[in-house]
Amino acid sequence: MSTEEIAGAKSKAVKRPAVGPDECKTILCEKISDTLQSWRQRVQKLQKQHGDFKICDVTVEQIYGGIRGVMIQVSDISYVDPMEGIRIRGYTIRELLEELPKAPGAKFPLAGGLYFLLMANSLPTYEQAMLVEEEWRCRSSVPGYIFDLLDSMPLDTHPMTLFSMAILALRNESQFTHQYTQGLLQKGEFWEYYLEDSLSLTAKLPTLAAYIYNWKYRGKQHIQPNPDLDWSANFAYMIGKGDDPEYVDLCRLFFLLHSDHEGGNVSAHAAHLVSSALSDVYLASSAGMDGLAGPLHGLANQECLRWLLELRDHFGGLPERNALESYLRSELGSGKVIPGYGHAVLRITDPRFTAQQEYGFSVMPDDELFRLVNLVYEVLPPILKEQGKVKNPWPNVDALNGTMQYHYGVCEFDFYTVLFGISRALGITAHCTWARVVGKPIERPKSLTTQMLEDMVQAAADGREYEISKE
Repeated sequence: MSTEEIAGAKSKAVKRPAVGPDECKTILCEKISDTLQSWRQRVQKLQKQHGDFKICDVTVEQIYGGIRGVMIQVSDISYVDPMEGIRIRGYTIRELLEELPKAPGAKFPLAGGLYFLLMANSLPTYEQAMLVEEEWRCRSSVPGYIFDLLDSMPLDTHPMTLFSMAILALRNESQFTHQYTQGLLQKGEFWEYYLEDSLSLTAKLPTLAAYIYNWKYRGKQHIQPNPDLDWSANFAYMIGKGDDPEYVDLCRLFFLLHSDHEGGNVSAHAAHLVSSALSDVYLASSAGMDGLAGPLHGLANQECLRWLLELRDHFGGLPERNALESYLRSELGSGKVIPGYGHAVLRITDPRFTAQQEYGFSVMPDDELFRLVNLVYEVLPPILKEQGKVKNPWPNVDALNGTMQYHYGVCEFDFYTVLFGISRALGITAHCTWARVVGKPIERPKSLTTQMLEDMVQAAADGREYEISKE
């Protein structure tokens, strides 16, 4: 990085609090401890007094259809409201953007404030947000053996493979695993060590991701984090974009928007399942990244961008509205799916899409791809509603994610899921910690055979009962 870039990054430095060792962890522990008993009592009351209360029915179609819509998990950290979008600890995206603390001069909140909210279930002050940022700074050093591991891989290794490997290899640093294997922990203490590991892992994510990006795409450069920058700004700095305040703010926005999406999506549920076996945060987070790497989950943003680029190339630029409408009707008529539209839960435009779109209007209104995104947004939903084939004709966040990154020169499609992963690990680690706070057990649902399902259907048709063992 040039002298000018370093100077520019330092000029955006945030004032850090003077804190003692583990002060942030102590405050988070106190915040969680203050409500720990009440949370456990609420759960125990529901289990003891209403344990046989029926939540929902499950159909054959749902079982064979990926358990979609089946309510099988409690997620107090976030919830996707069909008509309002994601709520994180009860706050909508709009409320989070307005109420979470920001660094001086920044457009969007500090990730440290968001993480405080995720973990402590309490909207932080600026000072508390900065305590998390400082804690991350103190824990951000990545052991050399992790870099050696990454360096040993073929250069064409997928970035998500490298990212998941690095997180998994960091398990050697797990304080929970170290204490548990020596028999030094009581069950009521598990959550404190999950919190300890969560702070350490999340602190290292920007450095890990930036190292992978530079190793693959920038001649194997390695840029150390700048101690004067916040967590999100440091990622931008380490990939050579610290002198671009717009991209720095995009990082802050992106990492907030993708931090959590309740507990049933593949990455969150995979991490929860693994964590339920008392696997540590590193194992669980690596599992979550493996789920995120799937084409039907975290790769959606790059598929949306690829489709937009192909659309632009097809027309040789921005198409006329009527020409685009004809093209979209033809694509849909041939059975093709337009990526970035529709959502399993939402029945509105994804507020995360809206948040990025509003930022885009302020910083890149004339960008051709951005204009194309907005044109598709105007033309496509009425067509989808007219055809009546989708429950939600509105765009989700993936419809715009890649375009924003592409505008600022992050054009390497296969890295986009790593960006997603940096953010999603915030929610994953919070879920893992809180699963231990309320004492969730190992997850072990019951499986059925196709023959059993056929027998159940026949028994119902004959007016007979069919008994299934619940053991």
